[in-house]
Amino acid sequence: MSTITSGTVVLPRGESPERGPLLLWMIFTGLSIFALVLLWRYGFIHLMVESDRTYISSVIAVLYIATCGHCFWRTRAIAREAEAARRCRVILSAPDAADALKGEACILPAGLVTDHIRSLVTKAAAQGAGRIDQTLLLRSLADRLRGSNGFGAFVSDTLMKLGLLGTIVGFIIMLAPIAGLDAADKVAMKSSMGLMSDGMAVAMYTTLAGLVGSILVRIQYYMLDAATQRVFSDAVMLTETRVTPVLERHHDG
Repeated sequence: MSTITSGTVVLPRGESPERGPLLLWMIFTGLSIFALVLLWRYGFIHLMVESDRTYISSVIAVLYIATCGHCFWRTRAIAREAEAARRCRVILSAPDAADALKGEACILPAGLVTDHIRSLVTKAAAQGAGRIDQTLLLRSLADRLRGSNGFGAFVSDTLMKLGLLGTIVGFIIMLAPIAGLDAADKVAMKSSMGLMSDGMAVAMYTTLAGLVGSILVRIQYYMLDAATQRVFSDAVMLTETRVTPVLERHHDG
């Protein structure tokens, strides 16, 4: 059984705060770091940095690391919102749930879901009797929960385009010596082959770095978007089944 004492919520036995999104991110990042250590151990990272004279691969790596930090920050925020929504559900499932909706005595935990519930209370008080339509408020809640999650899609596309830019630059480097190539000059032929090899290395490594970085960013933000959607769905279910019926019944009475 859950209990509410002086504004403190004790979760039922066996229920722990919602940490699923953050745990999934940590597992995924741990696997990515393990793969990176293996690549470093066998010299692939060093080879890529040395072969890419344009440093586009390095820019992609720095941008990916910065994006991982942003994804961690957003995932942590969503995990906190999920925990707050869970506590709200516990409080509002109690027999005295109506008392939790009173403005001065509100004991709901801080969070976007609680802000949405308070907005519903305010709207119900201003509206009076009648059905409470929370469509616009739910849109606002969805936007606030989503926050800067769209940054992931932007970075994913940017990494892909940086990889394509490296491909184009690499082919330019590879094809530049062909214009003045003299088939009879063996020294020039050897030098041109070296330049063509360098250009091909730039094209391949930047393309590989851009593709891998874009895919990894997409996976992280897909998990973040899924967690955000779950929090929003929980908020909809909570307000439709626990909050609006109480408010409508109170004001109709």
